[in-house]
Amino acid sequence: MDVEGWLERLGLGQYAPAFRDNAIDAEVLPLLNGDDLKEIGVAAVGHRRKLLDAIAALGATPAPLSPRTKDDAERRPITVMFCDLVGSTSIASEMEVEDWRELVGDYLDQASNSVTQYGGH
Repeated sequence: MDVEGWLERLGLGQYAPAFRDNAIDAEVLPLLNGDDLKEIGVAAVGHRRKLLDAIAALGATPAPLSPRTKDDAERRPITVMFCDLVGSTSIASEMEVEDWRELVGDYLDQASNSVTQYGGH
């Protein structure tokens, strides 16, 4: 993507040198936020807003105003459950495919119901 051409189409071509001087290319563009734009010289709030909206229209979400820190991270305990159908290999070798599929389907339904019953996913 031609960032300078994109700026021209937005009517904000005056910022092309600032984008070029700060190595803002198509890869960096989606990472920009309002503070970044202010830092490179986009002083007008309207121009910053227009740029951020145009960036969002490219299918990318602008970065938050301030990056998240590890203190912002959410910690939650999780439980992982492992289930096994004991003897499944030998059982499968003695059954018709359709019957095996039904047995496994019933097993998975029962396991899923048990997990859901206790608020799991």
